[in-house]
Amino acid sequence: MKLLTTSQMRAVEQQADASGLSYAEMMENAGRGLAEMIENEYGYLSDEGILALVGKGNNGGDALVALTYLAENDWPCTAYLAADRPNDPLVARLRAAGGDILLSGAGTDADLLPNALASHALLLDGLLGTGFQLPLRGSLQKLLAKILDLLLELESPPTIIAVDCPSGLDCDTGEVAPETLTADMTVTMAAAKPGFYAFPGADYVGEIQLSEIGELEGLAAWDEIQRFVVDEETVADLLPERPRNAHKGTFGTVIAVAGSVNYPGAAMLAGKAAYRVGAGLVTLAVPRPVQAMLAGHFPEATWLPLPEEEGFIATDADDVLREKLERVTAMLIGPGFGLHESTRHFLARFVTPELPPLVVDADGLKLLAQLSGWPQRLPPSSILTPHPGEMAILTGLMTAELQAERLTLAERFAKEWGHIVVLKGAFTVIAAPDGRTALVPVATPALARAGTGDVLAGMIAGLRAQRMGAFEAAVAGVWLHGQAGIQAENALGNSASVLAGDILNEIKEVMGVFG
Repeated sequence: MKLLTTSQMRAVEQQADASGLSYAEMMENAGRGLAEMIENEYGYLSDEGILALVGKGNNGGDALVALTYLAENDWPCTAYLAADRPNDPLVARLRAAGGDILLSGAGTDADLLPNALASHALLLDGLLGTGFQLPLRGSLQKLLAKILDLLLELESPPTIIAVDCPSGLDCDTGEVAPETLTADMTVTMAAAKPGFYAFPGADYVGEIQLSEIGELEGLAAWDEIQRFVVDEETVADLLPERPRNAHKGTFGTVIAVAGSVNYPGAAMLAGKAAYRVGAGLVTLAVPRPVQAMLAGHFPEATWLPLPEEEGFIATDADDVLREKLERVTAMLIGPGFGLHESTRHFLARFVTPELPPLVVDADGLKLLAQLSGWPQRLPPSSILTPHPGEMAILTGLMTAELQAERLTLAERFAKEWGHIVVLKGAFTVIAAPDGRTALVPVATPALARAGTGDVLAGMIAGLRAQRMGAFEAAVAGVWLHGQAGIQAENALGNSASVLAGDILNEIKEVMGVFG
């Protein structure tokens, strides 16, 4: 599913209309798709009826078209017109199909709203479109406030379906008006919108479904969009095949340079995660004391004990590492490093463009930021996995600024640095230097726990080792990691109890979906 801003969507519609797909046809397609979605998801409520809140814009038109199709299939349908739509053929079509029409400003009709809300199982929100910008004022503000109050009074309020976006949500920023209705499902037209994946808007959209508006392929304004939302089908197309005649070399070798006496578990979490996503061989290159701590707990790993200084990787560990890189197909650097001076000197000596395909995570990023010209010192298309705090260190920007512009800033720095940026957090963004941007639609506190980033870094490295492209490995790794977090939360019954190890254990269940 592509991800478009409101201005981009407007340009697509203009080009479509100029190319022969009229606005009327787009509305008909959108409304028909909306009706089909309602029937598929809520057909069991067809006898209990649907009420639509209809504004004067295209969203209101989509709602009227959908109601007409539903009325023709014997659904009890009512349209509550928030604004007069004089001589509107869509209103006439609905009335001819047996739908009821109420006018918000028509005296007794306006008084029927409380009963209409109470007597329909579904409420279709088609008041405001994707072009809405705050603040919400005037009669619509009063109407939405009234509806919100009435819904709160109902013992069994209707299920709310937003047409394209919930009314009162800014679809570019995710900001919302206080009167915004919280949807159980949002049926978005043609593409998702950024505001669905930014808070507080993300709490108002519910389940997101897509309705097509017509054939858009071939339109320049559509084809040039390289932002998309990742789903299971996306990942299924990316994951490498696993032939029956494979051997461990088929699936590549990961070397994870990780760990310190303060953070020994990071290396093990990353290494096990690399195995769980299918890597053939995982070597943990860790300070000698860490190898002694972990070896009995991770028999599947091979080990490369590194020179250490006070339990951290020593400056001259690069000599040991370079001798072991010949067959490595992906390298992970950083989990559990700590910020010891010796490790910083090691990194300065070791990192060069000639290294194997590289993933840099955690303290590796903080130390990297201290090296002059660090983007040019990395192998091409390295994968950087910062959380917002680490991204602030890499960029010099404030964390709040980064969080407010996650998509655009991830894209900007991916292009500037020439590497893949995985900006972690709720709705992780993966940006490539060539302009491709993926957003993973997962936001759960189950992932807000120490060690989960180590698991993710290991997963990405494990996929990269299997010779997946850098962007593809990052996209698949982030999506799989998010699903494992959701699975762990479901298995435990709450998000607060989820540990990084629980997420690690759920990777096998998520991978099982793909055979």
